[in-house]
Amino acid sequence: MTSTHSLSYFPTSSPPTFSAPSPAKILYFPPMLQNWRIIIMRTLFVRLPLVIFLAACSYGRFNNQSLPQNTITPGEFAGRRQHILENMSPGEVALFHSAPTVNRNDDVDFPYRQDSDFYYLTGWEEPDAILILQKQKSGKTNTVLFVKPRNPHMEIWTGIRQGPEGAMTLEGIDTAYANDAFEDMRGSFLYSASKLILSDGGDKAFRTNLDEWLADAGNYAPATIQRAGTVTAPLRLIKSDAEIALLQQAIDITGASLVDAWGKLKNLDYEWQLAAEVEYGFKKRGAQRLGFSSIVGSGKNSTILHYETNRDLLDKSGLVVMDVGAEYNYYSADVTRTVPVDGKFSPEQKAIYELVLAANEAAIDAVQPGVNWREPHNTALRVITEGLVELGLLEGNVDTLITQNKYRKFFMHGTSHWLGLDVHDVGGHHQADGSPWELQPGMVLTIEPGIYIRDGLEGVDPKWYNIGVRIEDDVLVTKSGHRVLSGDIPKSVKAIERVMR
Repeated sequence: MTSTHSLSYFPTSSPPTFSAPSPAKILYFPPMLQNWRIIIMRTLFVRLPLVIFLAACSYGRFNNQSLPQNTITPGEFAGRRQHILENMSPGEVALFHSAPTVNRNDDVDFPYRQDSDFYYLTGWEEPDAILILQKQKSGKTNTVLFVKPRNPHMEIWTGIRQGPEGAMTLEGIDTAYANDAFEDMRGSFLYSASKLILSDGGDKAFRTNLDEWLADAGNYAPATIQRAGTVTAPLRLIKSDAEIALLQQAIDITGASLVDAWGKLKNLDYEWQLAAEVEYGFKKRGAQRLGFSSIVGSGKNSTILHYETNRDLLDKSGLVVMDVGAEYNYYSADVTRTVPVDGKFSPEQKAIYELVLAANEAAIDAVQPGVNWREPHNTALRVITEGLVELGLLEGNVDTLITQNKYRKFFMHGTSHWLGLDVHDVGGHHQADGSPWELQPGMVLTIEPGIYIRDGLEGVDPKWYNIGVRIEDDVLVTKSGHRVLSGDIPKSVKAIERVMR
């Protein structure tokens, strides 16, 4: 099923025709200037409209500013916090810490990216922050933010901070303090709490300090500590309309950037050049960062599942696997396409590619509300095993080959993972009671079967060597079935070869 989103990767309209009035009725030119009249008229009535038309097509298809600028509303962030508070028992406290700033080397830090749970609940993008959700024994609730205070001197160097004043403008925040007040105030929240629901945001220094304080608190420490992910993961699994719009935008940016890069592929020499073209496309269309390190591997590297080096020469007679994703407003795309570097699939490449494509499409068809989340994988696995037998790459009964895991020689990974704020989003494989997840409307998962035939693989004809193919789409579960959010990105042999022609 193709996406109903309006972004198209192929122009479908023709340039408009113009019925211009006689030039003589518009401008008068003396006889000595008649040649200039012809040049000016051709520019005004032929070349200029054509240039404007082509620019409009390019802008509409590939410039992110023509897409809706989607955001999560303050009310939605507040509603998420309220949902957690409503499901807490009296006497419980939830504490969420922001992601730490991570040093790269010497005076250089890695670009800051907020912890996904902290962002999901607050929309706050600054480091050194703490969110407290408290449900007192009386049932009264309290939502508090501790944030970095304003500092005019430092703001000259690092940019404006919002401070407690800015935090108080957020919908649903009862009180905000400077973060240096937390150590003196934490006892008022944590002493004698029946339970602490905790996320340290990956900040090891904060966690060490908190653990020491809890140990010193003795009998006054919370009776139990629960990992906050058990509370936030079920919420994050089901995407709101606003979240789906952000995912769609990230996916559209990814798709347009892929198509742009394919058109330049024949003139490139290195994997890193191809990766650079894609990542440039992300940036110029408004993506703030990569959702993950780009995987761009050609030839023998196409058979390495998470090849991130991207430094080899492009294999001009091989395939290149491009597993990439733009992150837009914290939501990540994850799309894989495999294309021939020279623009044309060889017979062996086409045979493997079309087998993986058949598995991809069958697995997508298996995405339905109420089915076990493993059903798409089981479907893809059977299609691939049957196809490998038909191609002579496996021998034997299909059911037996599956039971004995013989297919893993060529297809050694799962078909799906959740997608959202994290490229491998939270939720896991099972619910809290241990039962496997059933697909529900609002869930977004990837469908990404693949076949990888390494050089020298035992028992394989050399004609198949160094053929790696993965095809990955992002799929939304709907009430009536599914919607392929990446459905407009070309993936048939014909469509890919057409783009690269």
